Order: sequence, then structure tokens, then C-alpha cells
Amino acid sequence: MIPALIVVIVIVTALIFDFTNGFHDSANAMATSVATGALTPRQAVTVAAILNVIGAFLSTEVAKTISSGMVNDQLVTPGIVFAGLTGAIIWNLGTWLYGLPSSSSHALFGGLIGAVLVSAGLAGINISVIVSKILLPAIIAPLVAGFTALWATRLAYWITDHGEGSNKSSKKIFKHAQRISASMIALAHGTSDGQKTMGIITLVLVSAGYQESGTRPYFWVILAAGLAIGLGTYSGGWRIMRTMGRGLVDIDSPQGFAAEASTTAAILASSHLGFGLSTTHVASGSILGSGLGRRTPVRWSTATRMGVAWLLTLPSAGLIGGAAALLVSFGSGGLLTALALLSIISLYFFWISLKNRVHSGNVNDSRDVHVTRPEKVAV
Repeated sequence: MIPALIVVIVIVTALIFDFTNGFHDSANAMATSVATGALTPRQAVTVAAILNVIGAFLSTEVAKTISSGMVNDQLVTPGIVFAGLTGAIIWNLGTWLYGLPSSSSHALFGGLIGAVLVSAGLAGINISVIVSKILLPAIIAPLVAGFTALWATRLAYWITDHGEGSNKSSKKIFKHAQRISASMIALAHGTSDGQKTMGIITLVLVSAGYQESGTRPYFWVILAAGLAIGLGTYSGGWRIMRTMGRGLVDIDSPQGFAAEASTTAAILASSHLGFGLSTTHVASGSILGSGLGRRTPVRWSTATRMGVAWLLTLPSAGLIGGAAALLVSFGSGGLLTALALLSIISLYFFWISLKNRVHSGNVNDSRDVHVTRPEKVAV
């Protein structure tokens, strides 16, 4: 048996990651509804938080992919899992600081893969699962969601232009519909991303000898993961919500509904199939597709920065996770050192963010997220 204290430290760290996942990815569900005024910022995160918790109970297929498919659980220790979580948390907080909607899922996968490679070598990872369940969906899903959103947006505007009643009343109907579609994304996000932390905690329990390999997550694991991601969502990822809601394209209600419906369909389908999909990639692809469908200008500079962040997520989180794994290899002292460094870096990011806060009251005031420069209100 692995000492219980180490297992507890790793589980708590996993729940902290789940919390960062919640506020990092809350924009996926609610950014378009907040941008169009379908929901107020605080209403949006409250609804998203509740539905994230509920969604965590709906499926465990993705959790199984992580706990027993992506890596060799016989070669993984709780210390290795902690190192992977360190890479994911640091990358999540860094991209959140700059308002970049990168993938929390891929940060987790990258951190864990990097830590396992350093500690156990290639024998510790299942390359076929990584390619089929993670890399290929990362490429295909945003394209499918974007293409679907493009045509759904054109259909939505055809309805507003040719349907009965005024254009204004049609858009009002779509604004009401957005509340439903945004809620579905939040539910789907809990189903998809809540499972990833369940899978990590289950992997820790299996590697420490507290649970048999191949079994489903315990109820308390599902509950804890759901509550952590729900609380993180309620805290509001306002910096990223600004980028998603205003930084890519100007969003109207029919367009927002089309983007949200496309995102929901892609996420729920991938969760059912056990794909480790990035909800951020899907939501961003849908928003871009809806902008093209409406033929509104796309801010390609922001889209390019997002694309670079996507490409860097896996390797960067992997490098951080690998470095943390080297520290952990020195025993309990190394693990405590890695924990101290994680705490210091996390607190530093939060301190920097206070110099230029984005919150529920100013999330729609600008298209850009500044780290140290004064806010400039968009006109």
C-alpha cells in the first residue's frame, strides 16, 4: 500500500485541477449567452455550475479511458499522477491569466503523459488509445462542430428572415432558446470533463492498491468531482468568457443558439463513445463556424493566438509534468518540493490577475484581456 497521506494529497490536487477546469471552461457553455444578453453573467455561471454537477453523474466512459486505457496503471504511482496534475494546473492558470481558451482536457492528458514518460518510459503509455481517443477527436471534432454551426447559423437566419412574425420577435425566440442550448452544453461539459477527474482519482486509487483495475469510479469520487467542477464553474472564468463571447466574432442570438446546439451535439456524442474530447476546442470551433455562417468578420488574430495555445498545450503541460516527475522521483521530499512550487506559481498567477481583474460586471466591456495594461472599453 502507498502511504495514505500521499494518496490524499494527490486526490486533493486532482480536485483542485477539477476546480480550475470549472472556471477555465465555464465560458464554453455560457460565453455566447452572456454576449447576447440571453443570460446575465451571474445567472449563467449559476445554471452552469448546477448542471455541471448533474452531468458528472450521467456517464463514466471517459473516466474508464483515463483510468485504465491511456496509461499502464501497473506502472503508475500516485506521485506520477501528482506530477501530471501539476503540469495541467500550471498550464490552466497560465492560459486563464491571458484569457486564452485552451483545453483543460489536453493539459491534463499532456501533463500525465509527460510524467509517465519520464518515470516509466514508453511502456507506461498506450499510444493507440492516445491517438484514437484523444488526438484524432481533437482534430475532427472542432471541424465537425464548426461545419455544423456554419450551416445551423445560416438556417437560423433563414428562419428569422422568412418565418412568420418580425425579425425582432424571431430573434427574441432564439434568445430564449439559447438558455436551453447553453444549459445543455453545461450538462454535457459536466458529463465529459467531470469524468476526467474521476478517471484520475480512480487511477490513483488503483495504483495505490485501494481499488481493482478496470472498475468504475466509486460514488464518492463521482460526487467529489462533480462538486469541484461545479464550484469552479460558479466562480466564473470571466477572462476566458470575454475572449469566447466577444474576442472571436460578434454574436447575435440566432448565431449563438446555432453554436451552442452544435457544441452540445459534439460533446454528448464524444462522451458516449468514451473520447477524451476538449469541450474548449468544440465550443471555439462552433463559434468560429457560426461567425462564418453569419458572414461576420472573424478576428483571426485572436483565433491564431488560440490555435497556437492549442498546439502548445499537450507538449507544454507534458514538459511541466515531466519536470515535476523528476522532482517526485526523489521521494517524499521531492513531492513536497513540487507541491510548494505548484502553490507558489498558482498564487503568483492569481496575484498578477488582480492587477487587471475581469469580473461579472465588466466581462462584456472589452474584446481583449489585458494582464497588466489598463482596460480599454470596446466601442
